[in-house]
Amino acid sequence: MLGQGVGNAGWVGAWQCHAPAEPCVAENPWRVILENVGLVAIGRNEADRLRQCLTAAIGIVAGIVYVDSGSTDGSIELAKSLGVEVVALDLSRPFTAARARNAGCDRLLALHPQLEFVQFVDGDCELVAGWLLQAWQTLQSQPQAAVVCGRRRERFPNRSLYNRLCDLEWNTPIGKVKACGGDAMMRIAAIQPIGGFNPTLIAGEEPELCVRLRQTGWQILRLDAEMTRHDAQMTRFSQWWQRSRRAGHAYAEGAWLHGQSPERHWVKETNSIWLWGLGLPAIALGLIPFTHGLSLLLLLGYPLLTYRTYRYLHAQGHSAKDAILYALSCAIGKFPNVLGQLTFHLNTRLGQRSPVIEYK
Repeated sequence: MLGQGVGNAGWVGAWQCHAPAEPCVAENPWRVILENVGLVAIGRNEADRLRQCLTAAIGIVAGIVYVDSGSTDGSIELAKSLGVEVVALDLSRPFTAARARNAGCDRLLALHPQLEFVQFVDGDCELVAGWLLQAWQTLQSQPQAAVVCGRRRERFPNRSLYNRLCDLEWNTPIGKVKACGGDAMMRIAAIQPIGGFNPTLIAGEEPELCVRLRQTGWQILRLDAEMTRHDAQMTRFSQWWQRSRRAGHAYAEGAWLHGQSPERHWVKETNSIWLWGLGLPAIALGLIPFTHGLSLLLLLGYPLLTYRTYRYLHAQGHSAKDAILYALSCAIGKFPNVLGQLTFHLNTRLGQRSPVIEYK
């Protein structure tokens, strides 16, 4: 079973700019069925977007499985009406995206044992026309590659600042990379032996899987290609805060699992969160009685951090508006990040599993 792995958030990378693309049309751009490719879509209450997600792959791949995590909006009925196989997760066990992907892949292989590749996609995403063929061709031609991903774009990046931040976050480097996100095509022969995704992780499960894949000699490739359109639907500060808290939890757990490995997985990121999210403000406030308030000058480090991040992004080709927006989010985000890390370590010490942190 894929669900027997060892050990999401998104992943924050460096920067590579691309011109914006036109929204894709969910039509099959070719007539050939990819007989050794299947698709697993996961979701919860995504019926408004799920139809686009599923229809973009119907008629192209050999099989499609939709895994539902307790939807109440008719998502299951919608998927069945499209002729898609549905797996409804057992409500008695905690939902995680990793658990859902494993269950979907297991069911897909039971129905189509000839499959060599599986495209994972979130139910709030739509595949861009042509992506499946390009990813398949890459995996066919590069046997050392376990995972191929492309550019995920936010469908409505200008609807809110938070949607825009998502779109910027997903603009990651091209070529051989360390990790992928939730949308990616994977080689079944690579992910099966290591047990698939770690079903206990509430976030950061894709980078964690990629750590284990790379430890066994596989490569992760990011193509300079449009892959999916995502609908974040983030319009409130509270949603951004929750998503950032989840990212902090993912960083902490990733470092806990693989921080001792030679690459020190996410150790640098977790240390940065501890410093800026807790250490610096604690020192600045705690030393007030002994420094007559001069210790508050330490808080000037936050504008400096913001400026350094802005300067780096602007030098990489981002507009001044986008660079300052993302730089501010990185600085402010240290505070919900550290709350996520504290949640992880507290629950770990108590021997408890953290509940899923949802932002929608």
